[in-house]
Amino acid sequence: MRLLCSAGFTFALFLAAPAFAQDRANAGSDDDVHTGEPIVVTAPYVRSLDILGNVSVLEGDELARDIRGQIGDTLTRQPGVSATSFSPGASRPVLRGFSGERVKVLTDGIGSIDASNTSADHAVTIDPLTVERVEILRGPAVLLFGSQAIGGAVNLFDRRIPRKVPADHVHIDAIGGYATAANDRNIGSSIDVALSPQIVAHLDGSWRKTGDVRSGGYVFAPGIRDDLLHLAEHEVEEGHLDEAAELTEQAGKRGKIDNTQSETWTAGGGISLINDGGQLGISVGYFDTNYGVPARPGTEHHDEDGEEEEGGHDHGEGPVTIGMKQWRADLRGEVELGDGFFDKLRVRAGFADYKHTEFEGDEVGTIFTNQGVEGRIELAQNDRGGWRGASGVQYSHRDFNAIGAEAFVPRNLTDQFALFTLQELTMGPLGLEAAARYEKTNVRAQTLGFERNFDSFSGALGATYDIFEGGKFGVSVSRAVRAPSAEELLSNGPHIATQSFEVGDPNLRLEKNWGAEASFKFKSDGFNLSLTGYSNWFDNFIYSAATGAEEDELPVFQYFQRDARVYGFEAEASARLAQIGGFNIVGDVTADMTRAKIKNAGLDRNVPRIPPLRVLGGLEAQGERVDARVEVEWTDDQTRVAQFETPTDGFTLVNASLSWRPLPDTKNLTLSLSANNIFDVEARRHASFTKDYVPLAGRDFRLTARASF
Repeated sequence: MRLLCSAGFTFALFLAAPAFAQDRANAGSDDDVHTGEPIVVTAPYVRSLDILGNVSVLEGDELARDIRGQIGDTLTRQPGVSATSFSPGASRPVLRGFSGERVKVLTDGIGSIDASNTSADHAVTIDPLTVERVEILRGPAVLLFGSQAIGGAVNLFDRRIPRKVPADHVHIDAIGGYATAANDRNIGSSIDVALSPQIVAHLDGSWRKTGDVRSGGYVFAPGIRDDLLHLAEHEVEEGHLDEAAELTEQAGKRGKIDNTQSETWTAGGGISLINDGGQLGISVGYFDTNYGVPARPGTEHHDEDGEEEEGGHDHGEGPVTIGMKQWRADLRGEVELGDGFFDKLRVRAGFADYKHTEFEGDEVGTIFTNQGVEGRIELAQNDRGGWRGASGVQYSHRDFNAIGAEAFVPRNLTDQFALFTLQELTMGPLGLEAAARYEKTNVRAQTLGFERNFDSFSGALGATYDIFEGGKFGVSVSRAVRAPSAEELLSNGPHIATQSFEVGDPNLRLEKNWGAEASFKFKSDGFNLSLTGYSNWFDNFIYSAATGAEEDELPVFQYFQRDARVYGFEAEASARLAQIGGFNIVGDVTADMTRAKIKNAGLDRNVPRIPPLRVLGGLEAQGERVDARVEVEWTDDQTRVAQFETPTDGFTLVNASLSWRPLPDTKNLTLSLSANNIFDVEARRHASFTKDYVPLAGRDFRLTARASF
């Protein structure tokens, strides 16, 4: 402990709850295939986040079926989740319409310490191939991860710091697959070795390589196609028939989405000391990826002899690509404190050195670096007559810099210190919960002589009541306050990867939000139901929107601050419909919707990039060795758009999958074959900045093998 403090780490509370694992008839679907028991990785003093929030869990065969190159695209079948889908190489989760600075992506409770929150074209430095479990947390309880989790948090877990000594001394996990839409080849594996009865070592690695993604339907949205055809007509009038033919061909382009290739590899290792008094472990990991950033038609760069040149300054020739690297070190410790007031002392810390380079052809455009440290200490209480909880502290430091002609944000440092507490009281059928967080944030940019300090307090109250056996009703209210980020305050320049000129506002104030949520959950042997409605009232809501102006021949996106309201619902239901032979026939449905309005001079305007209504229904035959599933996902048109934002047509995707467990121990090996977007439809996510020229993948056949021995 003294060593950690002397190294400058101050640690924070990790206040979350054990995942509410939804029951499925498929044997072993909620089990950890490594230990044969549920993974308990989040704080055990909160029962299920039913009071101040809710959580979805993705693991095992379901995670293997949905796994994609980026975590955002991996989670889109979950309730309330969409993705930024900037490109196949960069996609961050969108929760309840929120993204960026309002959604935290965590590794075992510690931030990813990258630049994915800075811009939608920046990848998350966590490879889903190395992840064994994902928890998607929503509602006021996730504010305990930080004020940047107003929309929710995605918490990913791997085995890089082992938690348990393997029963057979050695344990191996592996996953690999191939997908046709992008010629996607991928493999990941890990090994745990018991060096002694108390010491476990771990090694893991992954590799994925894809070509350009093939879309269904047209590559470009109707608005872009119309512009290209109009330009073609103009070229015909000017007598430039070759140019007109090229533009017409581009307007009709189908299939391959140019410059969407990617290659990623990771490696890591860790070691843990585990005994009855607790555990202490460390790990080191490396992440390396290179991926293309597709260009909007008309934004291609040309040299001095070409017909056009953007930005009023020299650009390199060729497509934009990003090369990204991160070194990361982590520590986790836990001390059993006995039967007194406190149960456990937990320590968690992470340090990362991150760098990515945006290339324009072979030339270096802009270099982004981020060195960060984050940590926490928590003290969990023993249960005292139904009362339990935990309290702790958190600290994070971020040193972010952008170097190059298109460095749209200056070097800046952000320090954040926080105090937390979460307390829960259970009295028969009634459960009460209260949480509070104080946060002090300092943002400074020495080159500009800029420094601002923000003090914020957030809190939440919630209650649940067991109205009948298996049925529970819950309500909660919260007050969340968020300091503006350095990017929101200080951006001012061209960002060629997003093809925009980004402008911040150094005078932004604290963003404040009142939230309310109500839920009903019912669970029985043959039927599960979860309904949640939520509403948020924002003062000084911070958002980026197109202004209609141009700077350096790029559209200007500026940060504004207005009052806003965000509301919506999430619904999930599953039912065992029949039993035929050795198969249980199960039907399920998921639906979600978000609406978001900005108050501006008495007028309500839509918040940009809010996902529309979505309904997903599935029918599954679940057996001991074989599972078969077919599902239909319907997404509505999105016509509730912001100024200068284009509407998005709805779409319907039909998917099917077949899983086979050939070995007697059915949890050891699973072979899966899935067909996604079977009818090869054109589909675009409204939450994506690039939706008009980067549609979703077309028909995609995927073969996956997952093993655990």
